[in-house]
Amino acid sequence: MWDPILAQSVTERDMSKHSELINCCPAFLILLALLSTMTLTSEVFGQQTAEDFVNSSIGKAINNDLDGATADLVTAIKIDPKNANAYCIRGTIKATKGDLDGAIADFTKAIELNPNDASFYRTRGATKATKGDLDGALTDLTKAIELNPQNAVARHLRGKVKFRRGDLDGAIVDFSKAIELKPKFILAYVDRGNAKKAKGDQAGADEDYAQANKLGGR
Repeated sequence: MWDPILAQSVTERDMSKHSELINCCPAFLILLALLSTMTLTSEVFGQQTAEDFVNSSIGKAINNDLDGATADLVTAIKIDPKNANAYCIRGTIKATKGDLDGAIADFTKAIELNPNDASFYRTRGATKATKGDLDGALTDLTKAIELNPQNAVARHLRGKVKFRRGDLDGAIVDFSKAIELKPKFILAYVDRGNAKKAKGDQAGADEDYAQANKLGGR
C-alpha cells in the first residue's frame, strides 16, 4: 500500500480544489506534486507528442484510471525513451498500485536520465521507506536535500526515517528545519511532538501538538 507521507508534497491550494479526488485516488496527490517541477518533452509521434501522452496520463490518473494512465506513459516512453518525467509518473502509479519494486526501478531510470532532479530522489526515498529499506531511503532523501536544501517535504520525510531508525535527535533536527522552511507544516509539528515524547520531553511534545491543533483549526 502506498505510504501516505508522500501526499505531503501537494499544496494546500490543490488539496482544497480537488478534495473529493484526494479521497478516491492516492496517485492524484503525487501527480499534482510532480507536475509543479516538470519540464515535459515535445518529441513527436505522428501528430501527438510525448508531452500529449504524459498530460493525458495525468488526466486519467486524476480520474482514477490508473491502467489507462500507465498505457499512455508506456506510449510516451516509446516516443521519447529519455523522458524522465514519464518514468517518474509511471513509478508513482506503480507504487500506488502496490508494485514498490517496479516503482523504484522507474524512479531509478528517471534519476539516470536526470540525476539533478531532487524530486526523483525524494520520491524514490519515500518509496524505499515504505518498502522498509531505511538505509536506502536515508541516502536518497539526503541527496534530495543536497540538491534542494529548501524543500520542507524532503526534510520531513528524512526526519520520519530517522525516527524509525531510532535517531530521535536527528529526527527532531529535521522536523525543526521543515517547520522553519514551512511554518504551517502541521504534520512536522505532530511528528516532532512524537519524537520529543519518545525522548521523555512531554512538555515539549504537548507544545508541538497544541501548535498542530491550532494550525488545523481545532
